[in-house]
Amino acid sequence: MKKNLKLQQANNLYFLLGGLFIASLIVCNLIANKFISVDLGFKVFIISAGVLPYPITFLITDILSEIYGRKKTNKVVYSGFVASFFVLGILWLGNQFNAIPDSPVDDYTYAAVFKNSWRVIMASMIAYLSAQLVDVRLFHFWKKLTKGKHLWLRNNGSTILSQLLDTTLVVGVLFFGVKSTNQMIDLIIDGWMFKALCALLDTPIFYGLVKIIQRYFMLKPNQELTD
Repeated sequence: MKKNLKLQQANNLYFLLGGLFIASLIVCNLIANKFISVDLGFKVFIISAGVLPYPITFLITDILSEIYGRKKTNKVVYSGFVASFFVLGILWLGNQFNAIPDSPVDDYTYAAVFKNSWRVIMASMIAYLSAQLVDVRLFHFWKKLTKGKHLWLRNNGSTILSQLLDTTLVVGVLFFGVKSTNQMIDLIIDGWMFKALCALLDTPIFYGLVKIIQRYFMLKPNQELTD
């Protein structure tokens, strides 16, 4: 009975983390058209607003990888991919109908906000699927190499390298032929540095959450939750 309860709780946590992952990913895509400046004192970052929640997706996949393993983590990654295209379809469908005269959002405003959504989501999904799968693969490569030790190494190493791939692909697909090479390089550097900084800052959070989950489910350092 107690074992069944723990299994149910493990499944509930898996679905919760998966839901947060997909929600963060979709929000990234919906607000990616807005570019902002983030002043951290030592540097002003010019980034897409979609970058703000994006580090959460890599934090969650690293937690899932550590606790549930590569196979179950990849299921969440693929689910996020499908969910993003579903959102793209709904946005397209909403644009096929004319707004009524007293609608709070008219056709022009709707089109202005979401006109590039297909391109943003396509660019994001190409980069997302590549980077997330690389992140999961690198995480487990270092986990096996270090025999479950040095949690900080696989968390930061996998995330920082995969974020470089992600940022380069997004900027490349979105702005090739639109912005100059120097402008694209600046966007890649700012986006990647901001994401890398977030990865370093979330290390204590990653450690804390992993330790809490491992203690609650009585897992050994290199043990994973299985069905």
